[in-house]
Amino acid sequence: MTTSEDQYTAEPFVPEGASLSALRKAAAGCRGCPLHRDATQTVFGEGKTTARVMLVGEQPGDQEDRQGKPFVGPAGKLLDRALAEAGIDPGEAYVTNAVKHFKFTQAEPKKRRIHKSPNLREMTACGPWLAAELAIVEPELIVVLGATAGKALLGSSFKVTEVRGTVLEREIHGRQERLVPTVHPSSVLRADDRETAYEGLVHDLETAARALT
Repeated sequence: MTTSEDQYTAEPFVPEGASLSALRKAAAGCRGCPLHRDATQTVFGEGKTTARVMLVGEQPGDQEDRQGKPFVGPAGKLLDRALAEAGIDPGEAYVTNAVKHFKFTQAEPKKRRIHKSPNLREMTACGPWLAAELAIVEPELIVVLGATAGKALLGSSFKVTEVRGTVLEREIHGRQERLVPTVHPSSVLRADDRETAYEGLVHDLETAARALT
């Protein structure tokens, strides 16, 4: 089953009442938007169904696309360190992305694949997968990592710089949720002053840790 450009949505591929493992298997065959064509594989969320906190990033990166797991690249390693420093056990969190396929540009087949941000249509198309994850995990708190994840969850007007490090309460996919937005860890790696950027990320995650107590 494929969808036309005007009907990008993963909804027909999301089985109702499925477990996380069943969702993961179903997501491997998702053709809800064109991003599946160039990506190596679907990268679904990982973690416990009993996780109190869900971390939502933008999309898989190069390493995630190759390994099939979220946050296994350099940004993921930095995030794990920041979480632990803030008092959140990375092993107790559920981690996922707003978009499940890697979007990239590539000048030549053997050249490095350059990350490209998903557009609103692609984020919206992938929304049913995130909604299904939220319905199963039922986290006490969502940590929103970066602008793309924020727009996917909170709307196109979201600006991470305006609300980072604060506890928000919003209705997301029919559920009342608490959210703490912060920057994506990849932005820390790109920052001119990486130490200050990292301290800011840890500070925001400390807010999340306090919200869970």
